[in-house]
Amino acid sequence: MKPYLLQVEELKELVVKIPGWEIHDEQLQREFKFFNFIEAFSFMTKIAFICEKYNHHPNWENVYSKVKIRLSTHDLGGITNLDQTLASEINKVFDQ
Repeated sequence: MKPYLLQVEELKELVVKIPGWEIHDEQLQREFKFFNFIEAFSFMTKIAFICEKYNHHPNWENVYSKVKIRLSTHDLGGITNLDQTLASEINKVFDQ
């Protein structure tokens, strides 16, 4: 998948298409909450394999039962179709 920057109208639609995600500082962001650290870490492990598949890696942090993920394509300077795809995939894992 060749990444391309999303245009303003696409970005407006994005937060509707991908529930839970917000746009801040030219990044897609979402915080996920779990019951405990093991659940949060397990989630991160599953996401890591998806990120490798796309060769696209998030900025993320984990504090106990919370995982905060920020997505952007640094090489292109903003949010791309690849970030959108990855956010959708992450939501699927979280919703399982």
